[in-house]
Amino acid sequence: MRGPHNIWRLIRTGATFERSGAMRVVLEAVDAPRPVRIAARVIGWPVQWLGLKGDPSQPPILRALTALGPAYIKFGQLLSTRPDIVGVELATDLRILQDALPAFDLDIAKAEVEAELGIKIDEVFESFSEPVAAASLAQVHKAVVRETGQVVAVKVLRPGIERAFRKDVDAFFLAATIMEIIAPFSRRLRPRAVIEHFAGVVDGELDLRMEASAADEFAANTKDDEGFRVPALMWDLSSRRVLTTEWVEGVPLGDVEAVLAIGSDHTEFATRILQTFLRHALRDGYFHADMHQGNLMRGPNGDLIALDFGIMGRIDTYTRKVYAEILMGFLKRDYTRVAEAHFEAGYVPADQDVASFAQALRAVGEPIFDHDASQVSMARLFGHLFDVTDRFGMETRTELILLQRTMFVVEGVTRTFDPNLNMWDTSGPVIEKYIIDNLGPKAIARDLAATAKVLARFGPRLPALAEAALINLNKTPEPAPKFGPMIWALCGVAVGVAGTLLLID
Repeated sequence: MRGPHNIWRLIRTGATFERSGAMRVVLEAVDAPRPVRIAARVIGWPVQWLGLKGDPSQPPILRALTALGPAYIKFGQLLSTRPDIVGVELATDLRILQDALPAFDLDIAKAEVEAELGIKIDEVFESFSEPVAAASLAQVHKAVVRETGQVVAVKVLRPGIERAFRKDVDAFFLAATIMEIIAPFSRRLRPRAVIEHFAGVVDGELDLRMEASAADEFAANTKDDEGFRVPALMWDLSSRRVLTTEWVEGVPLGDVEAVLAIGSDHTEFATRILQTFLRHALRDGYFHADMHQGNLMRGPNGDLIALDFGIMGRIDTYTRKVYAEILMGFLKRDYTRVAEAHFEAGYVPADQDVASFAQALRAVGEPIFDHDASQVSMARLFGHLFDVTDRFGMETRTELILLQRTMFVVEGVTRTFDPNLNMWDTSGPVIEKYIIDNLGPKAIARDLAATAKVLARFGPRLPALAEAALINLNKTPEPAPKFGPMIWALCGVAVGVAGTLLLID
């Protein structure tokens, strides 16, 4: 970490934020104390001239981040997924942050592809177009494979982008450290942890093999999903800095007028978008976490096509079951059950009161029912949820925040095509099916079977493990605990395994 260079970057960043008016927006979003706001204004005013101008037509925070370049744009996009840190209003503003940047030269792109894949462009591709899209990390070219005639999309990382990002990330770490030292109020936001998460996300996006793997896994999970499509990956033409997929034709969902002009059932299409996302999250535990209009298309046959798999979300089996119970509890307005599910999963500290938590959840849930989507402010709803989270000491769970944020984005996309779509009525069938498949008798039998397989693998070691545990208990200076609970637990395992074996037979 080179101090002087990082300090200069921070000065330039602060000056740009002050010059664009973004400094005030950020300090208000993180609820900075008044003395800190005054100090920022006093320090920032003399160095405003060092700041970048940006696009005056953009809101302050977007103007500042866009002017400062790719790393700042990406950081803003990441913060749009963390309303628990920056607040719902600012997170919503950051969601529309665009990372379109000028393209780099075609000859440079070809040289990158040849160096990465060890090929000659003219020998492998019949044609290789000028950039058709350019973003902060990479740009995309349309090409035709000479041997097969297949049309493909070739994504190429910007030259030197890795080194540029690491420099800015170093400066971010310095800024986070300074914040934690001189602004104690910021420690609750865990700024260094946020930067560490950002650095991990960016490292993944700067290795296109990771995106290729994500696209391949996502395609395998969804291959049988009617009306949904993921472009096929071409592993032999992909590497760390190059990603090649089939070229897909369609209308970008960002071009709303063109999609609406197709004249099909827009309510069905909106419903499919929402239900598709929920199905992936609950059924597979692996979902596209950046489902804004720019990453979605409508194919000629009406398919929903997903693009860009740099940001994906993953939820483990247990968390999916808990989350499904929570959602179903909301759907049935059974707030006591929703509260109990939170406590059972350990999301809320055990010393909190279940009834009080259920009452707080009622205040969140009731306003959203019996209204269509156009009458419900999801921003206010999530704002209230995060207030409840803070009040009851719930630990922040990044994967659930990402899921909730993506649901918010997806609902916004569906509203574009059916403003009156009710999120809860539309979600109900998918959630109910998941619960039937994963929380009913068959699911219990599957869980017991999985437990039996694990015990079978460790079976020969169980006597030794039990003996070691008993010896350690006898060595404890405290009075030995009663063995009743242990005996009952062993009996429960034995009964479970026996029952499982009977079911398997």
